[in-house]
Amino acid sequence: MSGIYPKALSRLIEAFESFPGIGRKMAQRLAFHTLEMDDKRLEFISGAIKNVKKEVVYCSVCCNISDGDPCNICRSSRDKGTICVVQTPKDVIAMEKTGEFRGAYHVLHGVISPMDGIGPEDIKIKELLARLGDVTDEVIIATSPTVEGEATAMYISKLLKPLDIKVTRLAHGIPVGADIEFTDEATLIMALRGRTSI
Repeated sequence: MSGIYPKALSRLIEAFESFPGIGRKMAQRLAFHTLEMDDKRLEFISGAIKNVKKEVVYCSVCCNISDGDPCNICRSSRDKGTICVVQTPKDVIAMEKTGEFRGAYHVLHGVISPMDGIGPEDIKIKELLARLGDVTDEVIIATSPTVEGEATAMYISKLLKPLDIKVTRLAHGIPVGADIEFTDEATLIMALRGRTSI
């Protein structure tokens, strides 16, 4: 099948296919669309791709993506006593869209998944523990309600129990098996308001 296209086009199709959610047909459409673009547009897109790795940094406090360290949320006057623990930076964006949460965040960059070879040491749990202090009143665990998300929530809650910090979990207004980033704002607000201790 790859002999049908010129080598450079085949490589571009393969590159687009490596993105999550992009199948073969969509990759082909994107590659052909790229061929039709003018040089100025191509330069803009390739520059944006190159710069994103150079200019986006990880906040040394919350591990979220940012263009400065610490990030805007950690530099703000938000409630540092309440930390919402999420799986990915996309989850922070979803939570922020609600306008409901006014505390701090901690991004794990994944969940515990033994089937995928991901253990507690492979995500940002030790960074979470290192930042907890006298001002921390509550940790809200907002991992997705999947098997891996639940396992991660239970693991973190067991680590925090001896520290005398209130540990809560988002209420299950979020459908089981769904990702937080795809949940609508109203459902996230209900889940935040109805969170319970674990």
